[in-house]
Amino acid sequence: MAAALTVPRAAFALDYPTRPVHLLVGYAAGGVNDIIARLTAQWLSRRLGQQFVVEDRPGAGSNLATEQVVRAAPDGYTLLEASSSNGFNAALYDKLSFDFIRDIAPVASTIRSYNVMEVTPSFPAKTVPDFIAYAKANPGKVNMASAGIGSTPQLYGELFKSMAGVDLVTVHYRGSGAALPDLIGGQCQVMFDSVVSSMAHIRSGALHALAVTSATRVDAFPDLPAIAEFVPGYEGTGWQGIGAPRNTPAEIVTALNEAINAGLADADFKARVDELGADVLPGSPSDFGRLIADYTEKWGKVIRAAGIKAE
Repeated sequence: MAAALTVPRAAFALDYPTRPVHLLVGYAAGGVNDIIARLTAQWLSRRLGQQFVVEDRPGAGSNLATEQVVRAAPDGYTLLEASSSNGFNAALYDKLSFDFIRDIAPVASTIRSYNVMEVTPSFPAKTVPDFIAYAKANPGKVNMASAGIGSTPQLYGELFKSMAGVDLVTVHYRGSGAALPDLIGGQCQVMFDSVVSSMAHIRSGALHALAVTSATRVDAFPDLPAIAEFVPGYEGTGWQGIGAPRNTPAEIVTALNEAINAGLADADFKARVDELGADVLPGSPSDFGRLIADYTEKWGKVIRAAGIKAE
């Protein structure tokens, strides 16, 4: 009986996918999550011979899309474009209907991203050490723009404040698009914004980049130092990847992981990721699971220490 029961499941997994697969994104179209999801879906569609359809389901910091995937059948036909937000949300929200680590099976990581610490060109400090010295000499007088509660610009800034020992005033906006004009205009003086949002402004001279939030220097800004060169141990990086409902068959998870890693090794795929100011992040499902767990623990401490709440 046991052997008879395992044959259909194995055959089902080996045939996967036999119909379109839906990949849910917790953010609106046009953002980094949506862009990476579409790149991944295009690759998987070609690689596995079935359409992978991206569906944007924005709301509640990606919690709406996550909840839909948690409730979906564990058959590999409803997937989640998981991201750093899922790690943040465990501490940001008191009342979630799911436990991300428990209820979402890690399939594959896809990218690691970083932000840029940038100031308005008129700001007197032109390096990270000078910025720290100025902020310490002027506590509570430097405004830090945030893309919203729980956003990476806020959280990476909070980590910097804590580790550098500076007092910055956080000013929240509804996304980077709303914050950047005030930063350029001087109403705010610093922001830890995404490369995607800020690249054009940095290259045009409208903003001055001080450092990247990654642990080391990056190819997109080879002459720009990492904050960690001046604040040892600092690292503000994000990630994206694919998740599935828990109890999704291991054969399906493995098939998806292998297909995704093949994409991450593809020159065209990597070039597109480079353009977005990110790095490909191959690995096994267990590697991705450890990344999620470690990230959730690290940023949970930052969020609780800063008293940040999304609700």
